[in-house]
Amino acid sequence: MIVVFGSINVDVLVPVPHLPAASETVLGGDYVVAPGGKGGNQALAAAKAGGAVTLIGTVGQDPFAETALSLLRRNGVYLNYITRVVQPTGCAIVTIDPAGENQIAVAPCANLRARATQVPDSVLDPRTVLVLQREVRDEENAALIGRARQRGGRIVFSLAPAGPIAPAKFDDLDYLIANEGEAATLGDPAEIARQLRQGLVITRGAEGAVAMLRDGSTIAVPALAIEPVDTTGAGDAFAGVFTAGLDRGLPLDLILRRASAAASLSCLAMGAQAAMPDRKAIDEGLLRL
Repeated sequence: MIVVFGSINVDVLVPVPHLPAASETVLGGDYVVAPGGKGGNQALAAAKAGGAVTLIGTVGQDPFAETALSLLRRNGVYLNYITRVVQPTGCAIVTIDPAGENQIAVAPCANLRARATQVPDSVLDPRTVLVLQREVRDEENAALIGRARQRGGRIVFSLAPAGPIAPAKFDDLDYLIANEGEAATLGDPAEIARQLRQGLVITRGAEGAVAMLRDGSTIAVPALAIEPVDTTGAGDAFAGVFTAGLDRGLPLDLILRRASAAASLSCLAMGAQAAMPDRKAIDEGLLRL
């Protein structure tokens, strides 16, 4: 069973001819409002890859809440532990250039009201893979990590956005997933990998991904050769599909290859959740990897 505790947003996507510089106004094309948030994205990616997923977080009482939850509900993610608060639903403003690169500003809003106490003990046991990110309060993540560790669950932490995981500790986590920029904030990757229960996974965009394991070994996998449309959510696609493979008990090298293929495929359409590939697409993409 996969339990995702994290952010639930709407994304306002604006295609632009180039990403704005400081103090620059750039006129873009028609905007799109779409579901997003790292917690929601990772939950959907895991569900579409075949996982049984529960998402726990917080939304507002505004119309954006239904938009944020729409694709999750449609794809069978269990949402009964979602809490509604008076703060507005979280929102991300995403500008996307013709090469698919983006700039993102996030207003966390309701996500800052997400609490570890929303997660019942009944969903934390040795069969659980708990998935976390950094768009909710660090202390709530830490409280949940402590409870999951006590009950024997495995923990996957996505270091996005970059920053400290304190008051949690690296040796509480099974896997830490970070892109190259996020990993650079940690210090020596090999040393971090030795502190984790399993290892550090670094995603490298068009170069694929590498897992640096606690025992000092590494596993590197390539990415699919694609022409990206929008890279928003690619890291979340990787994390969600990685978690789904871990939950299924697949070998780590296959888990990494499936996650890398999914991340590449997620760049072929506009928006994070709308572009998440399903299990069939990942299977087909794996043949090209």
